[in-house]
Amino acid sequence: MSMPKTRQVLDYLVYAVVRILICIAQALPVEMGQSFTRRLAWLFCEVLQIRRAVVEENLRHAFPEWSEQRRQLIVRRMWEHLFLLVFEVAHAPRKIHETNWRSFVRLKNADRLVRLLLEDRPTLIVTAHFGNFEVAGFVLGLLGFPTYTVARTLDNPHLDRFLNRFRGQTGQYMIPKNGGYGQIVDVLGRGGTMTLLADQYAGRKGCWVEFFERPASAYKAIALLALDNDCSVVVTSARRLDRPLRFELAITGVADARQVREEMGTIRDVTQWYTGHLEDVIREAPEQYWWIHRRWKDTRKRRRSKKKVA
Repeated sequence: MSMPKTRQVLDYLVYAVVRILICIAQALPVEMGQSFTRRLAWLFCEVLQIRRAVVEENLRHAFPEWSEQRRQLIVRRMWEHLFLLVFEVAHAPRKIHETNWRSFVRLKNADRLVRLLLEDRPTLIVTAHFGNFEVAGFVLGLLGFPTYTVARTLDNPHLDRFLNRFRGQTGQYMIPKNGGYGQIVDVLGRGGTMTLLADQYAGRKGCWVEFFERPASAYKAIALLALDNDCSVVVTSARRLDRPLRFELAITGVADARQVREEMGTIRDVTQWYTGHLEDVIREAPEQYWWIHRRWKDTRKRRRSKKKVA
């Protein structure tokens, strides 16, 4: 069934506006762009108050020991980070190349990841909506390690194609989140490398683990893929350093295939292991995490209590 004409026109107009904004961002010097993102952060945080209640609730639970003043500062800095991420994505293809990437990226504990990627066996790279995960995939391809990444297809087809062109410039191949399981298994069967974002709410039937000392539902697929395909699992992060377009790509946890199979062995063990490592990363720079997600939605007790009343 074809898309309604009105929807097609609206999607294209939104795409055109986004492209114009990206052109403006590319024309701005980095310092001016950072100043602009601060103003946008103020607008979204203080004036529009987008998802303000969700962000504040998440921070209150994750960091109960913080003062209200400190939490408000992190809210503002989170919005600044989100806009800065887009600014960096606009600039990365023009500025970061094979010959100069060391001027923008610092590698930490990368030797073990390199050894795993050079092996003829599958690897799962697990990360979160932290730092600039988009630039991380771009740089990894630039270093000669093509990856396959699972991502939700955007509702706007023009924006979806535009974003995927950026992701694919250095050899990052996209697999749709819905209906892509067969492609994922095929990649792992060929000894390839999959990259997955592992910090989103997975529903009532997900794998329940502790995240910031609170039950959180995580997708079972990562652990299942690791156990069924004899994969190594690597937890990574791409933290922004002291200024825009300066990153530290770090390996914060590595479990080779034997450890995953023998020392962990269950879906919950594997899921709790990488979730704990992601939490450690987020605690180092909480302003670079997407607190706008409704990460903790535990409806299990509520549903049981309704049954009891009935």
